[in-house]
Amino acid sequence: MEWIELIVHTTTQGADLVSDRLMQLGASGTMVEDRADVPDPSKPNGYWELIDPKLIESMPEDVLVHAWLEPDATFAERAALLRESLTALKASSQAELGSLKIDSAQVRDEDWAEVWKQFYKPFRAGQRLVVKPTWEQYEAGKDDLVIEIDPGMAFGSGMHETTSMCLELLEEAGCEGERVIDVGTGSGILAIGAALLGAEKVLATDIDPTAVKVAAENVAHNHLEKRIDVRQGDLLEATDAVCDLCVANIIADVICAFAAPLKEHIVPGGRFICSGIIREREDEVLSALTAAGYEIEQIRHKGEWTAILSGRR
Repeated sequence: MEWIELIVHTTTQGADLVSDRLMQLGASGTMVEDRADVPDPSKPNGYWELIDPKLIESMPEDVLVHAWLEPDATFAERAALLRESLTALKASSQAELGSLKIDSAQVRDEDWAEVWKQFYKPFRAGQRLVVKPTWEQYEAGKDDLVIEIDPGMAFGSGMHETTSMCLELLEEAGCEGERVIDVGTGSGILAIGAALLGAEKVLATDIDPTAVKVAAENVAHNHLEKRIDVRQGDLLEATDAVCDLCVANIIADVICAFAAPLKEHIVPGGRFICSGIIREREDEVLSALTAAGYEIEQIRHKGEWTAILSGRR
């Protein structure tokens, strides 16, 4: 079995929070490397008196949370979702969490996106949407809508349960002739799916410049530049655009925080599809949506994840 070790730089306060996020994203286990866990050798107590004082000096100043993930077809998505999750965690937490920098110990960063390609094959998401890696061959059927994608280091190969549920809900909800906003677009996969389903205009936003670059490349590869506008920035600050349907495959914390202000970007009667919600947070997200004035229309589950379709009252 091959594994990729991810290392997150944080603090003593942030170690448990970071470990929890890593486990939610499928880590087989975590290990915390923290100077604070080593008793001060200058104050002997039992066996600790045998520790060389240089041990602490040799340890990193940052607290390091190590995690091991299998490099399968969802690895790039999980790595990108981890970055988004840690960014949101740092913004919402009052604790000092450190840099939250992510390192890879066994595979170079630039190789991350290559490791899992052998596992990533064309697959169907819904009745008509088909997700096809740019490097794979696929003979499309008459009614197939093919999304050609190279997610690189951006979240959104479609293999992750959250992405596939969003694609399914997009197809079932329908968006033909509508304006769509994709918040946290990642690879651009949901924006491209909406355009192929007939959306008149799609705005795809992301705060991560890497994601914006990847999304723009994928939009161009699918020849949809005239219908999809890819922008970097926080939707709530970057534009006053409104839509008939908004889709956000991010994390529970962000959905809860922006459910209310997001309404200003959705027309009355418009719909909101959201995912990236671990099942344990489902009730919290449902409460936030209801309190903000959305009517829950559908709840979908895959694995440990939840996706929700709601409408603006």
